[in-house]
Amino acid sequence: MTTEIHRYSAFTEDAAGGNPAGVVLDASGLDDARMLAIAAKVGYSETAFLLPRGGHDYDVRYFSPEAEVPFCGHATIAAAVALADRGARGTLRLHTPVGEVPVDLATDDGRPVATLTSVDGRAEALPGADLAAALALLRWEAGDLDPALPPAIGFGGAHHLILAARTRARLAALDYDFEGLKAFMLERDLTTVDLVWREDDVTYHARNPFPVGGVVEDPATGAAAAAFGGYLRHHGLVPAGRRVTIHQGADMGRPSILLVDIPERGGIRVTGGAVPIRG
Repeated sequence: MTTEIHRYSAFTEDAAGGNPAGVVLDASGLDDARMLAIAAKVGYSETAFLLPRGGHDYDVRYFSPEAEVPFCGHATIAAAVALADRGARGTLRLHTPVGEVPVDLATDDGRPVATLTSVDGRAEALPGADLAAALALLRWEAGDLDPALPPAIGFGGAHHLILAARTRARLAALDYDFEGLKAFMLERDLTTVDLVWREDDVTYHARNPFPVGGVVEDPATGAAAAAFGGYLRHHGLVPAGRRVTIHQGADMGRPSILLVDIPERGGIRVTGGAVPIRG
C-alpha cells in the first residue's frame, strides 16, 4: 500500500521560509517502524501521522528522522492547514501522546491559519550543575545570559531548556557540541534547547538546537513556543492575555513568525500559517 505524504512549511507564507514538516493524513495500518522509516526518508525535523477517529477527531503521532517525539507544534500546524486545504473547518481535536490539543482553523487574507492550544504550560528551575554543563556545550559564558530571564526547563507538551541571550549577536553565533548536547538532552528528556533574545517585552527572537532529532537547528518550533509562553507566565514576565511574537529561523535563511497568546491559566495558544512545498 502506498502512503501519501504531504509536505508543508509551517509558520510562514512562503515555502522558502518556515519549518518544513511531513504530513500523513491517514496513517492507518502503519506500525512504529514504518512511521519512523517514513520520517527518516522525508528528512524533515518531524512528520505528523494522523489516524482519523471520525468527524474532527484524530489521533496524532510525531516522528523525527531518529525517534518519536511526544509533541510537535509546527507539524501540528502543518497537518491542520493540510486538512483545511481539503475542506476542514472549525475546531480539530488532536489526540496526541501528551493529551488532547484542540486546533482552531481560520483564514487570513484567504489563507488557512491554525491556532493550537497546548497542554498546560509551565516552567521549573534549572539546577546549577545542569546550567554549567549546558553553557559549556553551547560554548556560552555565564555573562552571555540575560539576567532578567532566568534559565529554566519549560513544558508545553515537551520539555525544552530555555536560555536567554544578553545580546542578539550572542544568539546569532550558534556553534555547539552536537553529540555532547544530544547526550545531555537525552539524559534529561529534553526535546530542544530554546535560545531566545528579548527585543522588547512582547517581541522575541529564538533559535532551537534539536540534536536529539538528528537536526542541528529547527527554523520554527511551535512546541518550544508553547513552553516559552508558559515560562513567561510562570515568571510574570508578560501580563496574562498578551500576545507575544517570536521570530525564528532568520539566522538559517528560513524566517518564521510564531504568535503566542498567553491566557491567565491553562494551555498556551500558538498561531501560524503553512504552505505546501511543491516538487
